[in-house]
Parts: sequence; C-alpha cells; structure tokens
Amino acid sequence: MIRRMYQASHVSRSTFVPVRHLQYHVREWGQPVAGQAPLVLVHGWMDVSASWQFMVDALQAGRWILAPDWRGFGLTREPGPAPDCYWFPDYLADLDLLLDRLVGDQPVDLVGHSMGGNVAMLFGGVRPQRIRRLVNLEGFGLPATKPAQAPGRYAKWIDELKALHAGALALKTYGSREGVASRLMKTNPRLSADKAAWLAGHWAAPDADGQWTILGAAGHKVISAHLYQLEETLEIYRRIAAPVMSVTASDDSLSQWWKGSFTLEQYQERLRAVPQLTSALIQDAGHMLHHDQPHALARLIEGFLI
Repeated sequence: MIRRMYQASHVSRSTFVPVRHLQYHVREWGQPVAGQAPLVLVHGWMDVSASWQFMVDALQAGRWILAPDWRGFGLTREPGPAPDCYWFPDYLADLDLLLDRLVGDQPVDLVGHSMGGNVAMLFGGVRPQRIRRLVNLEGFGLPATKPAQAPGRYAKWIDELKALHAGALALKTYGSREGVASRLMKTNPRLSADKAAWLAGHWAAPDADGQWTILGAAGHKVISAHLYQLEETLEIYRRIAAPVMSVTASDDSLSQWWKGSFTLEQYQERLRAVPQLTSALIQDAGHMLHHDQPHALARLIEGFLI
C-alpha cells in the first residue's frame, strides 16, 4: 500500500498533436508569454514526459513549458501494431513537425535528457534557427565505431528482431503500482518513495489483467542497424548556432555503462566542436539528475536561459 505520494505543485495538462500519422502526446505547463521563448523538454530512452515534473515544480519563473512523449513512449502511440524497431532520425523529424504545430517559427529553449539530449544536440545543428538556448543533460552519444563492425551490427539487428517477435524482448510487467515504484527506486537509489509512487503511475499503466505494463514499446530494445557515425555527429555539432550548456552528474555514468570503451573525457573532447559551450556539474546526482537534484538543476537552467 502506498502511504504517501508526491504532490505536484504545477499540474500539467495534456494535448494530442497529429504528427506523421501519430497522435503525439504533449504535456503542457503554463501559458505563452509575450516575448519569451517556449521551453521544450525532451525525455530520454524508456522514460516519459512526466519525468520532468519535479524540475518543473522547482522552476521559480513562470514559463510556457511543452514536453512530448516520444513515439512509442508514454501516451504517444502508432496506429495499429507497434513497430519492431525505431530509427533515430524520426525523433528529429517528429520534433520539427511538433514545433511547427505548437509554436510556429518561434525559436525555443530546448532541454534534453539522455537520448533526448542527443536528439536536442543533433536538432540544434540540423535546425539551428529553431533554437535560442540548448541544454544537454547527459546526452553523451555512443562509442565511436569502425566500418568493420557493420556486418556484425546488421546480423545482431536481425537476431534481435527475431528475438522480439519470439517474445524474448518483451517488457517486464508488475503486479501493482507499488511494484513499479520499487523497480524505479532499485534503478535509482536516490529516488524517494513518494516520487517513485507518483512516477509509477505515469511510467506504467495497468492492463486488462491488472498487470502494470511499462509505457514503452519493446521495439525500442532492438539495437540500431546503423553504426554510430562520430564524424557526422561532430559536423552537426559545429553547425549549432545557439549557446549550449552541457550538464553532467557527479556520478560518472559512462564509466558504469561502457567500462572504459567510452569515457567522460572523450565526451568532453567531442563537445569542443560546439561553437558556444558552457559546462556544468550537478553534485550528489546520477544519470537521472532531474530526479536527484531538481532544485539545483532548475537554478542552473534558469540562470543559463536568461
């Protein structure tokens, strides 16, 4: 039994926007302010737009804030069966069309976390005129690759598609909201019980059998068929016109994930391609820094977005 749950001080409202044959779910806080850029928040892999709630509550200034659920996450769903794999360029196109619908040609302040940080950085170089300020929260990219890896990568992609269709990559279900909350706290030990209980109701939902299912398509677990192209990424970084702030957490996630094959120092070297860069560190935080230190992060972002 959940004894207490986080109470949001700024309650969001939902809208659904038609984008590329999808009904894109967008969470919205505040109202448009004349002369102020909209603040757009884009979440990471296996996350949802509601993940930003704690940071939104910590913001001091009133902003018009828009946060979409990426395709195949949260309440954004494709018509018919979910795809069996996802392609990164789709996020760029989705974001561009979403902005067309929501803000027209008005430049935005864009904040992205993890996968969303990678999308934000690429979008900033592909559509530089659309971004006023850009904040990247641990959107590191991936280890550099070599052409010799391509045959194995295609084979692995095919093998994982087979595994998905055989049911081997299905997402885990949970018997209750409490079970989902416990899973979130296991993944992030800094996450308090009240925040985990609140997030659980947005990160998962009960199915017809009463089992709580993560609101993310299993196809997201299939590896990309294409190798990560570092030189392409760096060239896109060079085209970013907006000031960029790169924020990392005191816990070194890259060393935990990649065991030396991709380091924080290598990531920082890549960022030298960004024309206008500020770097910042959030103490006592892990990869989910917007959960761990929402107030410190909010102050940092507000100072940068002035």
